[in-house]
Amino acid sequence: MGVKDENLVFDFNNIEGNVKLDLITINPTHRQSFLFCAITAHDKLEALNKMLAYVKHYKEKENSYTIQWTAKGDAELQTSYFSATNVYDALDKLYFGRDMNTMTVFSIVLNPIT
Repeated sequence: MGVKDENLVFDFNNIEGNVKLDLITINPTHRQSFLFCAITAHDKLEALNKMLAYVKHYKEKENSYTIQWTAKGDAELQTSYFSATNVYDALDKLYFGRDMNTMTVFSIVLNPIT
């Protein structure tokens, strides 16, 4: 992934007898956190194995998006990159864990396939 360990959060939650693993990345520049991927499994080991498989192959299966945004009260335009199945998925990853009213999105671009 090219992300330092201190900029990754593995958040495990028990939901209806299953384990949900949210892999969250923290941008070192502006310290905002974003969802990288959410996995549901029977236990933590299965969740970690599924996450490993996702990390190895997400670039082959998902599109790349660039989102330009600002935090409310901040004039500086930020640029973040997301892998997602569609634009709605990219926005869900951007807004994960926060109120939608705390950010303003200026543009969303589907990046060319490389």
